[in-house]
Amino acid sequence: MSLKLFYLTTEIKPFANTSHLGQYSVDVPLALQTMGHDVRTMIPKYGFVSERKYILREVIRLREIPFEYDGEDVMTSAKSAFIPKTRVQVYFLENVKWFKGLSNLLYKAKNGRVLPDNDERYAYFSKAAIATLPHLFWKPDILICNDWQSAYVPLIYQQIYDSKEFYGDIKTVLTVHSVDEYSEFSRAAYDKVGVTLPDNVTGNKVNCYEAAAPFADLIVAVNSPDNNVAEKLLALPGVKAHKKKLVSISIDDEETPNFEATASALNEELTKHFV
Repeated sequence: MSLKLFYLTTEIKPFANTSHLGQYSVDVPLALQTMGHDVRTMIPKYGFVSERKYILREVIRLREIPFEYDGEDVMTSAKSAFIPKTRVQVYFLENVKWFKGLSNLLYKAKNGRVLPDNDERYAYFSKAAIATLPHLFWKPDILICNDWQSAYVPLIYQQIYDSKEFYGDIKTVLTVHSVDEYSEFSRAAYDKVGVTLPDNVTGNKVNCYEAAAPFADLIVAVNSPDNNVAEKLLALPGVKAHKKKLVSISIDDEETPNFEATASALNEELTKHFV
């Protein structure tokens, strides 16, 4: 049985590529599509991505999509293209403030410092991505949320959208590639997307995976020989409390990974849990 998969990521090669996530987000969606699933991807529209080179197209129904952010009515828009040399569709989510001025380092300034507003930037991306769905005239079975950048999605979907017309009964899969300094968010960023944190999450700094664990339907740790992501996740009390949701897949080699094998493992988990 095929599934409709909405794949959220912040890197897709060649549009944006700072880590293995860039190539992973080409090979895995393509492999899942080849396996018979209906896959659509979404990425921020960074200012350095050439609309002419990659043939980004205006879609009238994806202009000025309304949603609420930080207590205000705001709008987002998206353009459409394909991952080069594939028929995997990519939607580019636009916002001048949050995405246009970023360098190709994405999460860091040119001097190497981590951008202090990463948590707010990807809070916006997460909520805006969900808001686009009715305008795609397409309802996914599963939201595949990659890493800390879209770890807000399980909370936003469960608390705000699940009860709304069109949205009900979509599953969320949080795919974790890294547990590091980027996964610490401010409590204020969660306030801006309008969600309530679990009672066990205290303080002004929030581990995004602990916040997401009660709300995600499945958590997938992407392990590699040098990075045991599952072990790091289980060291977090808020994730360990939901360890029954946690499964592992592997990257066999950091330098030349076989992401098709990883995609097969992911497909097996999606089929086991949701078909």
